Amino acid sequence: MYTTRFLDVPPLDSVAGTVRLPGSKSISNRVLLLAGLCEGETVIDGLLASDDTEVMLQALAALGCTVERSGEAVCIRGIGGELPVREADLFLGNAGTAMRPLTAALAVLAAVHGGAFRLHGVARMHERPIGDLVDALRAIGCRIDYEAAPGYPPLRIGAAPSGLHALDAIRVRGDVSSQFLTALLLALPLATAGGSSARISVDGELISKPYVGMTLQLLERFGIAVERDGWQRFTIPANSQYRSPRTLRVEGDASSASYFIGAAAIAAGGQPLRIEGVGLDSMQGDIRFVDAARAMGAQVDGGAGWLEVRRGTLPLRPIDLDCKHLPDAAMTLAVLALFAEGTSRLTGIASWRVKETDRIAAMATELRRIGAAVETTDDSIAITPPAEWRAGAIKTYDDHRVAMCFALAAFSRCAGAAPALPVRILDPRCVGKTFPDFFEALFGVAAARPDDIPVLTIDGPTASGKGTLASAVAARLGYHLLDSGAVYRAAALAASRAGVDRDDEPALADLAARLDLRFGADGVWLGGDEVGESLRLEAIGSLASRISAWPRVRRALLDIQLAFHRLPGLVADGRDMGTVVFPVARLKVFLTASAAQRAERRYRQLISRGISANIDSLRADLEARDARDQSRSVSPSRPAPDALLLDNSALSIEDSVEQVLAAWQARTPFG
Repeated sequence: MYTTRFLDVPPLDSVAGTVRLPGSKSISNRVLLLAGLCEGETVIDGLLASDDTEVMLQALAALGCTVERSGEAVCIRGIGGELPVREADLFLGNAGTAMRPLTAALAVLAAVHGGAFRLHGVARMHERPIGDLVDALRAIGCRIDYEAAPGYPPLRIGAAPSGLHALDAIRVRGDVSSQFLTALLLALPLATAGGSSARISVDGELISKPYVGMTLQLLERFGIAVERDGWQRFTIPANSQYRSPRTLRVEGDASSASYFIGAAAIAAGGQPLRIEGVGLDSMQGDIRFVDAARAMGAQVDGGAGWLEVRRGTLPLRPIDLDCKHLPDAAMTLAVLALFAEGTSRLTGIASWRVKETDRIAAMATELRRIGAAVETTDDSIAITPPAEWRAGAIKTYDDHRVAMCFALAAFSRCAGAAPALPVRILDPRCVGKTFPDFFEALFGVAAARPDDIPVLTIDGPTASGKGTLASAVAARLGYHLLDSGAVYRAAALAASRAGVDRDDEPALADLAARLDLRFGADGVWLGGDEVGESLRLEAIGSLASRISAWPRVRRALLDIQLAFHRLPGLVADGRDMGTVVFPVARLKVFLTASAAQRAERRYRQLISRGISANIDSLRADLEARDARDQSRSVSPSRPAPDALLLDNSALSIEDSVEQVLAAWQARTPFG
């Protein structure tokens, strides 16, 4: 997951291949709570790993459930409708799918068994209404107190002095959030053990009916058969009891599928984009996004657990749609409207205002930021595509869906934008709520023109600190890192192990061409060995400096280095990066420091690793390397004519990073 302050998504041209979706958030948190309320064990496979499910898992553990994890599977040993823990303070982040149902379940359990519980979250959660649910629960005898503003969390739940009553006359509004009705449906089976049924009546029109339908299907899987009279009355039979299905697999998230359906509708030309994990048989309401995408011109095929999407009509056809049944995925339609020929209008989205942020206001603001004309009402938004696209730095409001749907704006070339523009996503880490690897998944199926994928190079003499600086800059930008010095040192290590003479250019070039080298978060691997420490040896560094002078060796290693140039961008560290390997890099930094300063840094580095060293010898060796590198006939070490010269002799690494990032920012459309 990207944890950078911002992520620049370059102009994207096409999508193809296969993407596997994470588990549905809505299903995941429902089945976690259901498994927690059952007696015995439930093994849940394909569970979404996200911020929302993590707070639910932590809450279940705090309430006495046993939680065991194994890969994507989680085994929950539930509390069987009892309360082994009678007091807990539960932090639920910004997870409405945890706050609402846990409020109802704990209120009912505390009314029956006693207990004291506090439920709270982040600041935005304390702005999300819960009053209608609390009113319905109070009406049957539950004790729930507001800590601050009436109608909003934080909440305190306690024992009910008079027990539960009036279970046959529960009422809840249907036009605010379907999560209130879902929370009651999940909790009330716990109240029927005394022989009374529970009946819920919905006041007004029920929004997001497919989400309630999903809840009913999952309740049935856990042994609860709810009787339904249309969408206005729901009856839970007396003596209902949760029964574990023992095993259950969570289907992929249909809301998350919308981003890839949308991308393919815009940019899947010759080859389709295959989406696995959710299909036309999905129980999730947001699968209706397929119908909306088809209406706009996409070609969508599918079956059980899969979809394949191709571009059809482009520009897309504008759409006028009541989105009550797909409120989350409708946000993706708002961005797809940028690629339509005319104005699109989405209605029935009043619930957007009580989500992670006021989504109507947020979407309007950010759509306008990239050039669209937007009009809004209390429950609608109308979008006219930009007459002229603008590069936008999209504020995400700590809302995962804002971040993900606006990534599609990077396909602006498909809408005729000239030039095509990148899009900056501020705080990309917010996608961790439902799809932590969203951007990695997008970059795995998207393609861009090489010239559109940014490269920043950092060159300089030995021990100038270019590796440390490059690593820090790459981390701040969320870009890939190429340590070209490590590539050459790996070739030197391979030559040393194979006994190849340092002056045998043909043999060295042949070995370099067959180098089995892999860089990853787990280290540097040469063949089957992790060689990170070996590459730091002085003898290997000296050998690398010598063999890098051979033209055939350099050509053999060029393809390995060029392969690092991929989405979303690259920071390339090493000699010749800006002059030979990536001469069209947008920013070329040439880092310098005196030989004395570099020798002192290398000395401290070696001593800290327990390696004995002599500072005078280190300085002499560095000066010899400088002379050799600067005078070699092939690719001598020197700055590119347009390089930014940065003397870091008196700069901290933090100061150097800030100077490079400031220069980089000035070269972006967001500068």
